[in-house]
Formats: sequence, C-alpha cells, structure tokens
Amino acid sequence: MQCDYFDAGVCRSCTWMGQAYDAQVATKQARCEELLAPWPGIAWLPPLTSPESGFRNKAKMVVGGTVEAPTLGILDPAGHGIDLRGCGLHEPDLAAALPVLAELVTRAAVPPYDVPTRRGELKHLIVTRSPEGGLMVRFVLRSTEAVPRIRKQLPWLAERLPLVVVSVNLQPEHKAVLEGEREEVLLGDTLRMRTGAVDLHLRPQGFFQTNTHVGAALYRQVEDWADELAPASVWDLYCGVGGFALHLARPGRSVLGVEVSVEAVASARTSAAGLPDVSFVAADATSWALAQETGPDLVVVNPPRRGIGADLAGWLEGSGVPHVVYSSCNAVTLVRDLEAMPSYRPTRARLLDMFPQTAHFEVVTLLERTGVT
Repeated sequence: MQCDYFDAGVCRSCTWMGQAYDAQVATKQARCEELLAPWPGIAWLPPLTSPESGFRNKAKMVVGGTVEAPTLGILDPAGHGIDLRGCGLHEPDLAAALPVLAELVTRAAVPPYDVPTRRGELKHLIVTRSPEGGLMVRFVLRSTEAVPRIRKQLPWLAERLPLVVVSVNLQPEHKAVLEGEREEVLLGDTLRMRTGAVDLHLRPQGFFQTNTHVGAALYRQVEDWADELAPASVWDLYCGVGGFALHLARPGRSVLGVEVSVEAVASARTSAAGLPDVSFVAADATSWALAQETGPDLVVVNPPRRGIGADLAGWLEGSGVPHVVYSSCNAVTLVRDLEAMPSYRPTRARLLDMFPQTAHFEVVTLLERTGVT
C-alpha cells in the first residue's frame, strides 16, 4: 500500500507502510509461532488476511485547525492539527463522510479544541460505518456549549449522510484521553453491525472490532471450534457487545456473557432479544468468575492488551473447565497467561491480521485441559 501522508513524513502511525503485504503477514505468523514455541504440536490454521487498505470501519479523528478550516486527523508535536481525511485505511464510504463532517464543523461554528492554548470545544470526531452503510457519528466536546448548534444542523447533515446514530460525548479535562464517561444521544439508538447471520447492536460507547471482514472471520472460527466441541454451557468473558456469545448461541445451549461496560451489556441484551438461553451480566470478568462455584463446558476470553491476569488465569487453572478459547490482541500477554495455566495446552491456533500496515495482530487459540501440572 502506498500512502502520500507516510511518504511526506506527516503521519507515521502505520509503521509497516511500504512493506509488501505478504511479507507483513509472514513476519506476524513467525512471531506468533516463536512466542508459542514452548507448547509444541499446535495445529496452525492458515493466516486470515485482510484487504491491505479500506478496511477500517471506524475513524477516530483529532479535530484541529479553525472553525473556518478544521483539520481531521492527528496532531503534530506542537499540538497543531494535521489533516488526514484521505487516509487509505478507512472504508471508502467512511472516508467520503469526513469532508461533510468537516463542513458541519464550520456550519455549526464549533471551535476545534486547541491543545497549546487549551481553548475551543471539539476534540475528536469518532465515526463508525455499519456493513449496510449506516453511520454512527460521535462529537467529543469539552462542554455542552456547542450542542444546540450541532442539533440545529442535524437535518442538513442527514440529507448528506446515512445517519443512524449521532451523539455528543463530554471530555472536559485537558489530557490525552479519547472520550469521557458522559454521553448524550442526539439521534437514534444503536448501529446494527451484521456479521454473518448475527445482528450486533452497537451503542455509542460500545466496542466493535474495527476490521469488519476479519472480525466476522474471528467469530466464524470460534463458532466452528465450539460446534465441534458441542458444549452445553458457555461463558463469554470480556464479551463486549456480545459478539462471541451470540455467535455461539444454539438451542439447548446456555450462553452467558460478562462485560464491565454497562453500555456494551445493554447492546448485547438488545441483540439477544428472543434468545431464551442467552444472558449477559454487567460486571468485572475476573471478580465475577472468582465468585462462581462451578464453571461451564467452554470459556471464551477476549481480554484487552493486558491479558486476563494472574487471578483469572488461576481461577481457570483450578476450575476443571475442559476447554478455553483465548482471543488475544497481544500475544506476549497471552503467553504469560498460558504459563499461569499449566493444565491447559493450546492445540489449535490462527493468526488474524486485524491491523495491516502495523506490527499488531490478533491470534485465537483453542486450549484443552490435559491434567498435567
């Protein structure tokens, strides 16, 4: 993939830009196998690749510049805006929406937040596109001062973009945090993210994989493994909006998802409407698991980069759960967690290239209890 921003030196976020894509995937696969080498005999499935460009369903843009000439992109070392509206990682329809949103900033007279002077209102624009083309647009503001003007311009915006959800997030503090806790929805409720036969409903503060193609493939892979194992009961820990849980739902199978985000759990419950054996709990995954006396037939974990940690790994080690599926976005912490669970052996694994042009990747492993300690 060729990128004018990278070539000009104005954005180096994609550290592997310019490398042949096949070589990127091969390097990631080699790294995975190196890290998991202490567990010989893993059956590695072929890597699941992504389009090299146009794969991101979400744009997280720092807003800079002025009301008359806003920039959507990143900040330079001095805190001034660099416009990246033409970033080739975004899905084409998502990229096409960014100039319209920049025009809205001008029409609604929303001053971009200026980091050096700590003045202004609009800090970030976060835009997500559904597989069907609908958009969720979130304005991250320092205060509510500009909300009436944004609300007034929504009819104009709706004539130009396929809006499904529009919200305002308040982040009043001067620090490098993408968003705050408070959200005010101006339009709609949830954005439908269809993956295969499952409809997931995304609320403004919910998490969804930023690569729809690879995210759907990840769900299918875990679905295939679970169908082969045929568990009667499943826990989906760190379940987010319920992606794994809803894909693993089957008649007669009890599925329970646990997620600390109340918003994500609300989304998951919306998606699970009509499924009698699927439920969700808003709780810390580790604390909740440690409070349970018995475990299910299968546990799926999809933790953040820090991994599941010693407490949850220790609980799984002593739980008697026969199989665990571990979906990891950080293979280093995956290895650390595996070392804390010596009774489990990874039997199958697959690299999923969720993040082309960077060193990051997802790896999913199927763990089988061996009884060896």
